[in-house]
Amino acid sequence: MIITLKKGVTKKEFDAIIERIKKLGYKPHVSRGKDVTIIGMIGEFAEKYKDSFEAMEAVEHISEIQKPYKLASREFHKENSIIKIARGVEIGGKKIHVMAGPCAIESKDIVFNIAKSAKHSGATILRGGAFKPRSSPYTFQGLGEKGLRIMKEAGKKYSMPIVSEAMTIKQIPLISKYCDIIQIGARNIQNYDLLKEAGKQSKPVLLKRGMATTIKEFLLSAEYILSQGNYNVLLCERGIRTFETSTRFTLDLNAVPVLKKLSHLPVVLDPSHGTGVREFVATMAKASIAAGADALIIEMHPKPEEAFSDGPQSLLPEQFAKMMGELNLIAKAVGRELLD
Repeated sequence: MIITLKKGVTKKEFDAIIERIKKLGYKPHVSRGKDVTIIGMIGEFAEKYKDSFEAMEAVEHISEIQKPYKLASREFHKENSIIKIARGVEIGGKKIHVMAGPCAIESKDIVFNIAKSAKHSGATILRGGAFKPRSSPYTFQGLGEKGLRIMKEAGKKYSMPIVSEAMTIKQIPLISKYCDIIQIGARNIQNYDLLKEAGKQSKPVLLKRGMATTIKEFLLSAEYILSQGNYNVLLCERGIRTFETSTRFTLDLNAVPVLKKLSHLPVVLDPSHGTGVREFVATMAKASIAAGADALIIEMHPKPEEAFSDGPQSLLPEQFAKMMGELNLIAKAVGRELLD
């Protein structure tokens, strides 16, 4: 349930409510808006304590959250959440951010080449996979910690926060050590132990929708992270599996307005995986901005034909630069900002 506090509540009154919630065995979740502060008391049978909290002088009123995803819902937090990353980057506000980089970290030279080009074109976050979940056990599985060290060095040189994927619980602390954003990939969308471990970290989490995951299931997965106390979650639509075979997946642009209506969390779009075809990436990136995306994640590579992973969907640096200029026009048309 949601406990809405009166304006002007003292710290002593606030602390008394928090302490009472804890004594009852629940974890308090605080949401501070511009005009109102609410406390989420989430868990089974919480509503039976409604009357006792309503009797407290500092409480304005109490309501129940109808959605099964409590903390991710607009009912809990009506304003759009703005997630602070690092190096001044914030996702969820007026400015649209672009994460760019190779699918897999292959070498220091390639990563630094891509980082320099991406930064020059206006990207603000560097992406790259150190651990690669591949369909075949015989394909490149990533450089591991060596790759993370390369990414961190490149991020420092070009002043870009970095994001990489954690595939197992043991990898979470390692990714958190080197990266500014922990990515949970589509294949792990319902790996609940992994989600809970990510929720125990302080670093923002980029949660990718599974290829057969409904919006409701997507938000419930986000709830696992939020319920552990990490409210810095980015929802990433990366394409779902349909009957269509002309593209790798079907990028669900419907997800943007639907997620915006149901949740306060920022929405990221991945047109690289959503299409799987280089020719279509820029077009769907522009459509994503028009639909209301807060950020994009794009794959690029100087020699896609030699890429260890996902070469067919990786943009060349010059294609990426051209796309960024086009995206800037779309961003301005919908009242947003992209390039400084």
